[in-house]
Amino acid sequence: MEKFALTLQSQAAIDSYISDGHLMPYEKAIMAEIVTAIAAGDIEQLDYFASFGESFRKITMNLNEHRRALEFGFTDIAFNEYGWFSSPKFLDREDIQLEQSEIRIGHGPNGIWAYALRLTFGTAGSSGPLCVFCKKYPDRDASLNAALADVKAQMTKYLGDTDTTNYKQDVLRKTLKAIAAMEVSKVQLSLF
Repeated sequence: MEKFALTLQSQAAIDSYISDGHLMPYEKAIMAEIVTAIAAGDIEQLDYFASFGESFRKITMNLNEHRRALEFGFTDIAFNEYGWFSSPKFLDREDIQLEQSEIRIGHGPNGIWAYALRLTFGTAGSSGPLCVFCKKYPDRDASLNAALADVKAQMTKYLGDTDTTNYKQDVLRKTLKAIAAMEVSKVQLSLF
């Protein structure tokens, strides 16, 4: 197998990669940047792109994640043992329990906040990581308020569901009660 190299002669390989796959919009944009660098004969820019991986897929995915990390103020570029971008660790991370569900919030070095959820409805549930692909919020309160509204909407959606194994009604009600209690305590704190 031939070793991957991104050079001024890579145009044919790029054309083949683009025609072979169904690229995401961010992948198309990055590939267009690479094509522009080739057309300009910009070896320095090509070396920069190549530093993100040993394949077009790794370059586009790693560079996209790095750019998203920059939006939170994370500037380090590091890769794990498999060559994938090392996800940055959010600062002042909090894990807030709501019965069996959890809200995770944190911020980047520039003060932009995000949240992620681990939801338990009974047997059914969902979970996602707190990462640079989460929606951005200007401060902790905005992030927490959005997270609480999200959990409330998800729990309310299954109230009265006849599938009581996956959507245990007592779990849903207890979680909604925990959200209400948290909202009341936030209002009380704001009065002082």
